[in-house]
Amino acid sequence: MHELHHGNCLDILRTMPDNSIDAVVTDPPYGLSFMAKRWDYDVPSTEIWAECLRVLKPGGYLLAFAGTRTQHRMAVRIEDAGFEIRDMLAWMYGSGFPKSHNLDGEHQGWGTALKPAMEPITMARKPFKATVAQNVQEWGTGAINIDGCRIPCDELRPNIISTATLPVKNALGGSLNGSKKDGMTDSPRWPANVMHDGSAEILQGMGEAARFFYTPKACKDDRDDGCDNNHPTVKPTDLMRYLCRMVTPTGGIVLDPFTGSGSTGRGAVLEGFRFIGCEMDGDYIEIAKARILAAEKAYQPCLIFD
Repeated sequence: MHELHHGNCLDILRTMPDNSIDAVVTDPPYGLSFMAKRWDYDVPSTEIWAECLRVLKPGGYLLAFAGTRTQHRMAVRIEDAGFEIRDMLAWMYGSGFPKSHNLDGEHQGWGTALKPAMEPITMARKPFKATVAQNVQEWGTGAINIDGCRIPCDELRPNIISTATLPVKNALGGSLNGSKKDGMTDSPRWPANVMHDGSAEILQGMGEAARFFYTPKACKDDRDDGCDNNHPTVKPTDLMRYLCRMVTPTGGIVLDPFTGSGSTGRGAVLEGFRFIGCEMDGDYIEIAKARILAAEKAYQPCLIFD
């Protein structure tokens, strides 16, 4: 069963029970006044993140996109709400356009902005008292789905295994920072905190791009699946599938308090998760509804809209 609620997310979150959500995956306002949109005047308040914390199960993860200029404000408000900051992921792309004021005359060649090529994603977790293993046993949350997010590899490379539970030898003993080589392998790589869109600019700068999760930016077919989508900040469905899969236990519930055009919802339902979304813009709620419905045909769950 999936739910898509039209209204202020803070009001909707307050109606939800404690410890009822497995993961929050969201692309909230960045506070950049993007395209003069009123909804992008500020990053979400600490009060909103505190409600997300309350409804999350202990150990539940939050993944929240942000703008590079306001990432610090997003992360601080998330942390002030009571979350534990665990990492920062980077979604890298090559299609950004520099919004620079370029100077003339004797200062020609100087400007005011770099070319945007990444968006940070705060990874945070709701604190818990038990060990990770105990918390996963009780709640299903607290760990990352490493094997489900590994990166395919078709070349042989040294197999590095952890020796964290073994005495760590010095350099002369052949150990390296708590790990050691154990033959060769072509098994899928450990997921990294970098993701990319495969564009030429990114591939040239990253070197071995195959080490990282790849998906192109949202194409027209992805954007308009089920409707004519005019939302300005659509994330690719495959990226949202990957993020939902990374932090949501099997059969879990994904919450997005800033649903927009429904990319998180599409990712969640295509991974077989339940989805709860909130969106206060009436036009966007209809777009999200159509796009999620188009994505979930293979699952045919009961869908509730209000």
